[in-house]
Amino acid sequence: MRSFLLGFLSVATAAGSSGLHTLNKRASLGPIATDNPSGITGGEISCAAPPVNSFFEGTKPPFPTNGWWAPYAAPPGNATAAGPFPYQSALDGDGYVFGLSTNREFDGASVKQPTQKDWRVCFTEHSGEFSNHKATAWDTQTVTLQYFESDASMTVYGVPGSPYITFQFNESTPLLTTMNGGIQSFNSKSLPDGGNVTATGTEFTMTDTSNSTYIIYSLSSITLTANSVSESAGTISASSEFTGVLRLVKLEDPGHKAILDKHYEIYPVSVEQDYDLSSTTGTLSFTWNTVGSGSDLLMLTWPHHRLAMQNGNFPDTTALAYLTTKGYMYPALGNGWKMLYNLTSMIWDPPRKLDPSCSPTVLKGLEYEIGKLDPADAPIPGDFYYWGGSMNAIARLAVIADNVGRTDLISPVIDYLEASFDQWFNTSATTTAAYETAWGGVINKAGANNSWVDFGNGYYNDHHFHYGYFLAVAAVIAKYDQSWLNEHKDFINWFARDIVNPSVNDPYFPIARCRDWFAGHSWASGIANGAGSRDQESSGEAINGYYGALLWASVALSDDMVNYAKLLLATEMQGTQVYWHLYPDQASTDPNNPYPEQGLRDLVTMGNVEDWQSGAWLFWGSQKSQIAAIQMLPVQPVNEILYDAEWVKNVWDYTMVELLDPSIGDEWKSVIVDAYSNVNPQVAAQWSANMTTWGSGQTYTNELYFIGTRPNPAGTPICGSDTLPSNPYGEFLIQDTSSGNYVAVSSANTNLIASATSTSDAATFNSSFVPNSGTLQLISTNEFVTADQSGNYTLSATRDTVSAWETFVIREKIGGAAGVYSIQAVSNKQYVTVGGDGSLVNNGANEAAGSEFKFIPA
Repeated sequence: MRSFLLGFLSVATAAGSSGLHTLNKRASLGPIATDNPSGITGGEISCAAPPVNSFFEGTKPPFPTNGWWAPYAAPPGNATAAGPFPYQSALDGDGYVFGLSTNREFDGASVKQPTQKDWRVCFTEHSGEFSNHKATAWDTQTVTLQYFESDASMTVYGVPGSPYITFQFNESTPLLTTMNGGIQSFNSKSLPDGGNVTATGTEFTMTDTSNSTYIIYSLSSITLTANSVSESAGTISASSEFTGVLRLVKLEDPGHKAILDKHYEIYPVSVEQDYDLSSTTGTLSFTWNTVGSGSDLLMLTWPHHRLAMQNGNFPDTTALAYLTTKGYMYPALGNGWKMLYNLTSMIWDPPRKLDPSCSPTVLKGLEYEIGKLDPADAPIPGDFYYWGGSMNAIARLAVIADNVGRTDLISPVIDYLEASFDQWFNTSATTTAAYETAWGGVINKAGANNSWVDFGNGYYNDHHFHYGYFLAVAAVIAKYDQSWLNEHKDFINWFARDIVNPSVNDPYFPIARCRDWFAGHSWASGIANGAGSRDQESSGEAINGYYGALLWASVALSDDMVNYAKLLLATEMQGTQVYWHLYPDQASTDPNNPYPEQGLRDLVTMGNVEDWQSGAWLFWGSQKSQIAAIQMLPVQPVNEILYDAEWVKNVWDYTMVELLDPSIGDEWKSVIVDAYSNVNPQVAAQWSANMTTWGSGQTYTNELYFIGTRPNPAGTPICGSDTLPSNPYGEFLIQDTSSGNYVAVSSANTNLIASATSTSDAATFNSSFVPNSGTLQLISTNEFVTADQSGNYTLSATRDTVSAWETFVIREKIGGAAGVYSIQAVSNKQYVTVGGDGSLVNNGANEAAGSEFKFIPA
């Protein structure tokens, strides 16, 4: 099911380090570039939501924007953060708030674990001033926080994967406040309302009135007093100033205490991340810096870790387990993890040639779609997202033309792309890119003070979606125009640096902005709305973000960056297949099943994965085909890894009712058909032949090219003669077989009427190719026949240009005599009927209701 993933784990034996950590150093991967982006067309601008005042005191941008702890820094700075998992947390003026949700719900569409606040931890000397906390260090996964008041302080090590939350106090008096009920017992002693219990030692157990149990471990002896303030509140406070470490851990099961007791003295403060890359494999390494022996470090793994790790020191899953929205986190020992991934050999082309049976139709599609491109009409960008998606679809035509040997068709595509792309270099353009100085990154300038512009691009939402398309288009141009690459390389690199910068030595961009390295995938959420919940809907476009970076790296950057982009691509695909793809046959007891609920797995595909809920739904659509297709698009050769057979078959069956529904457009269906071709290309080709629209992010040519380059174990032609029927093309007279009359056009109103009783009075039409359909052009006037979308009016020859309203599917009618055709209007999917007065109207609900026509060569 996910067999492309391999991995291993090795235990590092180096002694741990203590003290504050610094930003991660990775000598193996230097920066893409280090030049100042201030010369970008839109200049410099500051986002209207800069970091919370004083949070990054003493440091300067670039700052992380999309990671799990973004809510700590994004104003107002007190939203709930997506970690450090298994916990969630928030910062307020009175201290560090955290908890672990025990209320898991399945509502038929989503699993939810609503945020639960169990504790607020601070010290009695703290004034409660919100500004009296800050980040003192961070790396690719962790953040170190400090609450301070004069010489007193509390340092919090936010390390995802640690079962304990670690607090280091300095000349301060610890104060722990319950937030999910009063204190029921302390060290097994009951507390009546208003009562208290005092104990001295290094281990304390507290149960609150909601029956949550936490253990407090101290690395040195301390005296704590538990006070039962009320049924809903309680405090635990130290007897005096304390310099030392406290660790809090949720005890979900009494049987877990043994392993927690054994490992609490070893704690992580930061992580170093590195890569061992070749063209075929990539090793992602996590090495936690620890206080105490790193080999005894207790950490927690998610399913995607366990699938990629080898030789792991894994205690039994019964020893410790926490159920999260990504499934159970189970223990692993050791401060060094190594996860090995197979890297794709595909960059531009699929690993096999186009099936010969598909070549004629693909070539015809190329000629048609490229023939429509006019640089004078190239679009002026109005945003990053829609512009990027549509231009990426066009750019694919050049790559396909190159692959099939039609190099003469490459230049028209490149000319068109360059004409549109030139607008990004125009300082007077309406839509420009700017360097945002408060956080450090490239944004749509118009969105710097409006989170609704370009899906929140100015607030760092969706950058890997947007710039993946941007980089893919730029890479195609650069592949075929070296002078363009030489002139614009620095400009394009700013966008690559924004989403795939590998190095802390780039002074202007954070490392891999959207990637959550511990979570195993990216987050689309930036800093909008206080950074709020982390979420990602379009896993397909996240993957494309790193595919676009791979294409750019292959033409403009180093081999190391090519392999780094491949690693990003492989890990994003793994995260998608584990957390977005649902497998109904996967056992609920499978330790690597993130969703034990059978009802959820039966929904086949996630639509949105968030930190506190995940479900088969979207913010913007509810159709099954939409939910599935957004995890598949855009269709690129490398996606044959993503479209694993089990998932694709399940999606095919699950969405079939919508695939058969003529009221649902082909834009989403076309993507699902392409994915299904990874399983059965012949069937996919048959379905593809009945599509007439592909959306702005897909083309007819790419649709059929992907199908025609699939594995073909059957060995039969993918695009058989009966698979891809086409309209009759040429000049014809059209005869209504029921009346025997020929179609004529009234000079008064240009309506099509089956009224001519002889061929001499009949109108002549030129039937021309349009992918999977065609146009009818009246020879006498050169006007195209158009169909009303409502199906209430007679067809008429009145249009100078062609759109969907002027497109028809003309096929031999099922059940009809040889040479008898039905005509379907693409505009409303209705069939043409002949009325009592001979008028041709597109109002037949199905083919059987449509009239029969003969096309007689003129």
